[in-house]
Amino acid sequence: MAYPSKYLVDALMQAADNLECGSRYMWSHMGHCNCGHLAQVLTGLSAEEIHKSAMKREGDWSEQSEHYEPYCPTTGFQLDYVIDSLIEASLHPTDIRELEYLSNTQVLKRLPGGFRYLQRNQSDHVVLYLRTWAQMLQDKLNIQSSAPTRKIAEVVA
Repeated sequence: MAYPSKYLVDALMQAADNLECGSRYMWSHMGHCNCGHLAQVLTGLSAEEIHKSAMKREGDWSEQSEHYEPYCPTTGFQLDYVIDSLIEASLHPTDIRELEYLSNTQVLKRLPGGFRYLQRNQSDHVVLYLRTWAQMLQDKLNIQSSAPTRKIAEVVA
């Protein structure tokens, strides 16, 4: 599971907002799909730029994230830069695969109304998943920030 950060929570919420406000959604298009919408927010690239980069290799987000190499501006594929941006936002390749398929059981258990499977290719399901995931990460951040801190002198003593 991704490490919780305000940056990632904000990006997940922005991707959900974009979809709710009518951004084009198409699960079979690498720039307009579940991961594509988050990648747009994190990279500032257009859906078309992301899709064009992804088409230089075979595979969907899941397959490409499994075989990705850190981006090299000289020899790397542009999609590796996109995946780098997702990784730098604290996502793991598993998170990318789970976002593509809306399949993280921790997120699904936190859905309003309880656990259920979502349809990976329905934008309203993607919005619900993104918002639930963001809230889960925000809750973890709140717990971390409210945890008592120990002074260095206490630890040394």
